[in-house]
Amino acid sequence: MKPNIVFLHSHNTGRYIEPYGHAVPTPALMDLAREGVVFRNAFSAAPTCSPSRSAFLTGMHPHSAGMLGLAHRGFSLKTYENHLARILGKAGYHTVLSGVEHTAPALKQVGYEKVLSSIPADCPEGDAILRDPAEAAEEFLLSTPREPFFLSVGLMETHLPFPEPRPDLSRAEDPRYCAVPPPLPDHPVVRLETASFKASARIMDEKMGKVLKALSQTKLDQRTYVFCFTDHGIQFPLHIGNLTDRGTGVFLIARGPRFFTGGRVEEELVSLMDLAPTVCELAGLPVPASMDGKSLLPLMEGKAKKLHEELFLETTFHAAYEPTRAVRTSRFKYIRRFGDRTLPVLPNVDDSPTKTLLVERGWDKRPLNREMLFDLWFDPLETHNLIGDGRYDEIAGELRKRLEDWMLRTQDPLVKGWVDPPKGAYLDDPDGYSPDGSLKRVE
Repeated sequence: MKPNIVFLHSHNTGRYIEPYGHAVPTPALMDLAREGVVFRNAFSAAPTCSPSRSAFLTGMHPHSAGMLGLAHRGFSLKTYENHLARILGKAGYHTVLSGVEHTAPALKQVGYEKVLSSIPADCPEGDAILRDPAEAAEEFLLSTPREPFFLSVGLMETHLPFPEPRPDLSRAEDPRYCAVPPPLPDHPVVRLETASFKASARIMDEKMGKVLKALSQTKLDQRTYVFCFTDHGIQFPLHIGNLTDRGTGVFLIARGPRFFTGGRVEEELVSLMDLAPTVCELAGLPVPASMDGKSLLPLMEGKAKKLHEELFLETTFHAAYEPTRAVRTSRFKYIRRFGDRTLPVLPNVDDSPTKTLLVERGWDKRPLNREMLFDLWFDPLETHNLIGDGRYDEIAGELRKRLEDWMLRTQDPLVKGWVDPPKGAYLDDPDGYSPDGSLKRVE
């Protein structure tokens, strides 16, 4: 019998959970890590929601899949035949969604057989199913579901707005003693927001724990592969929306009857795009030629020492246009900004106390670098740009060419210059301040 597949994913969490060494207690995920495999160097294909989600659900680079911006703002896949729900559904899987999907302007386009819970952004027709995704998924798993199934559980946590921190429930949520996410300043405003993020992560872990407990209670875990991860970096300035590791580095924990067992820690570079081909292989299906990711199984079986020589990362539209591309190896990161923008695009940064603090101190006037090169061994926070340092000219040239070759090979629309959004899309003015603050419909 084919195995069941569960995608259990959060919103904007990066790697800020306990299994990655952070003071963010997540006991359910810690237990999962001890049972499965933790990928220490996992990355999203994009640091924004819909492009990242399209990548892990199709195995394709966002621009190859057609998802250049946010679904609720009018962006969509070129075709939904490449979506895992369609691929697995045709192979006899019962395909089920509970919670966030965000890969289509209208959820009905995607093709799940059953929707347990959904959010308004996925359902512009007004027919969102407003149930807690974890509770709905728990009920589904306890109901003796038809097998094999593909269950995607998408939580809103840890998306803004964050709840109030509860130091009475967790000492980690006391803002007086929080360490802020680098490279943000150690300031009371940022510490309070960090404590609030931890409160959201606590709720996220409790919800994920419900799903994992239901799998255990029903013994479905004995024939189910669980892939637990987030879409991209945390929702703080200098994280989400950036092609640094702060924006694209994600937690990824996998557990299953085979391959993903034993509390193993994997150090090699992997991408969330690798999930779709991995699932196809676990289901006994051929990996579609459209998929850019690679199955994790050769790495898990010891048949391959590494899957990727490099990872390619991208962002085009978020709230506003900000085209950027990057290539990351195990040691170096090369980032290139396109277009003529020279200052931060503030609408692409969600409003928050930390954003206000930085703008009050002149962040909006700080010039942007057109090209960036970082040595991740000696500058893991990616703060010292090596472009222009003659000692690194050869490396910069090599990575620049790798990026250009990839863009040509994958028919990246940026190769031809300015990328037009689809008609009917909603975008903000790059010179604005807030997302939705200068919203305009593309005619």
